[in-house]
Formats: sequence, structure tokens, C-alpha cells
Amino acid sequence: MSTASAIFRSYRAPRAVARSFRDAGADDGTGLGWLFGACILFFLAQLPELQRTAHLSGGDTPFFGLALGTFFGTLLLAPIVIFLVASVSGYIARAVGWGGTVTDARLAMFWGLLASAPLVLIQGALSGLIGTGPAASILALAAFVAFFWVWVNGLIALGTPVEAAGHDK
Repeated sequence: MSTASAIFRSYRAPRAVARSFRDAGADDGTGLGWLFGACILFFLAQLPELQRTAHLSGGDTPFFGLALGTFFGTLLLAPIVIFLVASVSGYIARAVGWGGTVTDARLAMFWGLLASAPLVLIQGALSGLIGTGPAASILALAAFVAFFWVWVNGLIALGTPVEAAGHDK
């Protein structure tokens, strides 16, 4: 299954997609690829709004400076923070009885981020065209809900032993 089809399938059947990744042997290397892919897409999603900000500032704030700061945040700092948050969430989930591994928790979070990327890209394009407002806020909320939906369902699916997983979607 291609990544794009897996992303769109994740909106309908996130547990089945998570299990298919586990069955295919997804590991931390795969998860880091998803994380960096999501961070790259999140960076690209912010560029239209940064260009709008630079243009509307009348040259006071150069686009290059805005883009460089955003690059540093989304591609250098964010992956480290997200990796730590995903690991801590795995330890917390295990402490309350979840049956997966910390790697499973990281895979669930990283896939959730990548699965929400199309909505983040749309939200970024909209923010670049019309600025921040109710429409951009609604799309940002939709992206967060998609991330949370895929992440939590991925945790549930990956925390269930393979024998007990059944056929729930």
C-alpha cells in the first residue's frame, strides 16, 4: 500500500492501518522516516503564511529570516521534542496497563503526524491566501482531530496482541 493511500485509509480505519504496518515489520527507522517526512511537510505548509507575513510587513521582516527560523524549529528542534513526547507517552501508557512497546507508541504518534499532514498543508495554503481567521482555525482543528484520531487508534491497535486483535477496524 502506498503512503498516500495509507494516509487516507487511516482516516477511516486507523487500527487496520497500524496493524498492517506492524505486520510489515515497521520499526524505529520507519517511524523516524515518518516523523521527518511530517516535519518537512509541516515546514512547507508554513511557507505561504510566512511569505504573506513578509509581504505585508513591507520588507521589515525578510522572508528568508522567517523561513530560516521556521526551518530550525520544525526540522531541527521539533523532531527531538516529538520523539521525547512519544517515548514518554509510551512509558505512561505502559504504566497504566497498555500492552504495546515504547516503539509502538512512537510509531503510533509519528504515523498520526504524517497522516494529518495533508490537512496541515491545506491549512497552510489557506493561511497564505486569506491569512489567519476562522477558516484556517477550523482546518487547524480538523488537522489536530485527525492526528489525535489516528494516534489514539494506533495506540489501541498496537497495544493489542496480534492474536487478540481480531478484525475490528
